Amino acid sequence: MLYAVLCYNDETVTSAWSKEEDAAVMGRLKKVQDKLIKQGRLGPVARLLPTTAATTLRKTKEEPIVIDGPFAETKEQLLGFYLIDAGSLDEVLDAARELAAANPGVGSYEVRPVGYFATNGIKT
Repeated sequence: MLYAVLCYNDETVTSAWSKEEDAAVMGRLKKVQDKLIKQGRLGPVARLLPTTAATTLRKTKEEPIVIDGPFAETKEQLLGFYLIDAGSLDEVLDAARELAAANPGVGSYEVRPVGYFATNGIKT
């Protein structure tokens, strides 16, 4: 089954990392990614730009409205995601634990089964 691993953290913390700190974190995460690639289990991975670059289309009873920034006002923002092919929830949680160990500080990794997946011809 395909699972989405959604990565949340405090954007003020991650945005304050120096180039060296950021490169070190990305290097540790790359080791986990390489392991999953070697196993043939890693799908697309995305690192999202800061919420200051976000735009939200919010549905209303009338016409949808477009607003700057993310919809939710929370301390932790969605920073990126992984798509991982796993045989069980326990298997994907093991991968999420490795990602969490590679990433400093607090935060969370939300795991959700993917009910529908289509690449629609997009090449990565």
